[in-house]
Amino acid sequence: MNRMTAITGLVLMLGGCNQNMDTQPKYNSYSDAPLFRGSSLRPPPAGTVAQGDIEREWAIRTKPPMTRELLARGQNRFQIYCTPCHGQTGEGNGMVVQRGMPHPTSYFDPRLLAADDQHFFDVITNGYGAMYSYASRVEPRDRWAIVAYIRALQHSRHASLDDVPPDARAKLEASP
Repeated sequence: MNRMTAITGLVLMLGGCNQNMDTQPKYNSYSDAPLFRGSSLRPPPAGTVAQGDIEREWAIRTKPPMTRELLARGQNRFQIYCTPCHGQTGEGNGMVVQRGMPHPTSYFDPRLLAADDQHFFDVITNGYGAMYSYASRVEPRDRWAIVAYIRALQHSRHASLDDVPPDARAKLEASP
């Protein structure tokens, strides 16, 4: 009798293994759901904040102070993400442009020289013209670093000896 009960129980349990997740009743994303009177996707509760959103928003709204480290990081990120189109100097003659892609505006164009830092940040974030958004590839702090490096490129073109600090100017004037 015990043996028969065990076999019956085993057969019943094995019969339940046939049903898997594919055959269970469920709603697919964006499908109609009569239970919810509309889409199966439910709106988040009011006041819900996704993980990392507060820090990300703070980084977007807060421009970091100009430091050597920020410029070095900006140069590094610029070389990775920007030089293929904009070139090493920001003229807009990068390698992909030489192979037929549209020519981006030079950073030395009067319109871009007059643009504020937020413009460059927004273009990196949202894209502009043929340039697509880099928001998913470049973190907000790195976007600000790239903006700082672009400004350094722009200033370097129009720099004079008067722009150099006095102690560094003495070294430049003394070198052959």
